[in-house]
Amino acid sequence: MTTLLRLIADHLDGARTPSQTIAEAYARHRAHGDAAIFITLRPEAEVLAEARRLQAEGPRGRALWGIPVAVKDNIDVAGLPTTAACPAFAYEPEADASVVARLRAAGAIIIGKTNLDQFATGLNGTRSPYGVPRNALRPDLVPGGSSSGSASAVAAGIVPVALGTDTAGSGRVPAGLQNLVGLKPSVGLVPTAGVVPACRTLDCVSVFALTVADAWAVLDVIAGHDAGDPFSRPIPLGRPGAVPPTLRIAVPRPADLDFDADAGAAASFETALARARSLGASIVPLDMAPFAEAARLLYDGPWVGERWFATRDLLARDPEAILPVIRAVIAGRPLPDAAEAFAAQYRLAELAVAARATFRGVDALMVPTAPRPVTLAQMAADPIGQNTLLGRYTNFVNLLGLCALAVPVSLAGDGTAAGVTFIAPSGHDAGLAALGSAFHAASGLTLGATGAAMPVSPARALAATEGMIEVAVVGAHLSGMPLNRELTGLGATFLRATTTAAGYRLFALAGGPPARPGLIRVAEGGAAIALEVWAMPPEGFGRFVAGIPSPLGIGTLALADGTTVKGFLCESVATDDARDVTAFGGWRAFVAAQASAA
Repeated sequence: MTTLLRLIADHLDGARTPSQTIAEAYARHRAHGDAAIFITLRPEAEVLAEARRLQAEGPRGRALWGIPVAVKDNIDVAGLPTTAACPAFAYEPEADASVVARLRAAGAIIIGKTNLDQFATGLNGTRSPYGVPRNALRPDLVPGGSSSGSASAVAAGIVPVALGTDTAGSGRVPAGLQNLVGLKPSVGLVPTAGVVPACRTLDCVSVFALTVADAWAVLDVIAGHDAGDPFSRPIPLGRPGAVPPTLRIAVPRPADLDFDADAGAAASFETALARARSLGASIVPLDMAPFAEAARLLYDGPWVGERWFATRDLLARDPEAILPVIRAVIAGRPLPDAAEAFAAQYRLAELAVAARATFRGVDALMVPTAPRPVTLAQMAADPIGQNTLLGRYTNFVNLLGLCALAVPVSLAGDGTAAGVTFIAPSGHDAGLAALGSAFHAASGLTLGATGAAMPVSPARALAATEGMIEVAVVGAHLSGMPLNRELTGLGATFLRATTTAAGYRLFALAGGPPARPGLIRVAEGGAAIALEVWAMPPEGFGRFVAGIPSPLGIGTLALADGTTVKGFLCESVATDDARDVTAFGGWRAFVAAQASAA
């Protein structure tokens, strides 16, 4: 499996079809031979039929057109059971989770539901009655959890991206142990409606990918406020930019670093420090005491009560249906009373103030994703202790409302991987993506367990960073349409599909065929118009603009997310004898309607 952005480019220019991509995903799954990755895998014929329908429709500006995605089995997918890795808990959801609905609307194809530590309780990936997904790098190591199946599916190259969840590190630890990117967004940035709760106030939907650019492409689709989700927050996503020239990265003081006597893991973190410095970063030692104390609250405080609350009916009805190790975590001790719960919340608020203070003057905190790899034998001998070890640098993040991005650092000859996690305050997801992309690209590592080389210019695919220009297209330059090759021929890279703000009207200009689109901004009676944003090198942008015929030109477009971008606008006088096609919502829909009527 190649990267998501490479697949999208191949789909758009016809180098491969979505149905070919789906067939290859199933072939890789068969060749990999790990039945424990998926709890439910959709029949190949059914998924191929869906891919062929998408092919026939064309991309229509869908950012993930034809991309196969695996979904952790605590996230609802209509038509597939949700088990949370507990057969007695399983149910058939009537609707997709919000994130799944957004993926499908963007053209993604869900191929199945992946294995997990039961009720998303665990960081090791061995706590499931459906078996243990193999660590794709080395089968005697734990895959990491709780999103074990999702991480293994991406690392093995079965799918380019997969959804996990993250409460205490479940979207980061598996990435660190399998040479992947694990993106854990700001709490509330991505809706969790339709996700089986672990700790509902802390849960995040996370993304596993081979590159940061791929993970961001998914986040760009699934992020955004959901008015029907009481835990969704209107956090601006932003766009990744250039890494600051005065980059300052905080790291734990030597006294706060613990690799559990693993010399290889310690050496990997030294490599990470050197790589950060090579990006121009200044390293700032940080006292981790507030973070460590917050981490202890997760399992010693009232948040265990949230896990109990999510499973209380099953605990009352059939406690033996829950694995003993999970039952011990959720119901193995008395729940805190109300006074204790409030005391813990007050203390967490104080720790959050202290944590925010540590981020003043630094761009991110960098910690090891996990202290060291853990073997299956070590986990079997000490299931609680080894699981606790894996969460040493992760448990505090959601409690303190932070965002995080796990990226690979090294891949040893013995098949062990090590990574770091960049952490920042809520709403700084785009800054972490820019930093993480540059850091990962500098590693030169192969991707996951696939052996595939790092893309030549992953930062260019991530966004129009320094030296690139974003340009929006609304008509025949859209992906899959006749003039799109003008963009790709000038070195443009697809970034995202979105819409204008609701203040525009779209016209089919006179003088065809073929009809030409004209977009104008209006003071009233406007609507949101579908468009695509591409990144172009300056020389390509100059040649592109020079070739635009009157009455069209390049102006500044306001987008639905509140940002602006350069894009096609039309002189209003040219619309006097033009057809108003605003009601179609976009040029692609108008052209399709014309073809159907012909």
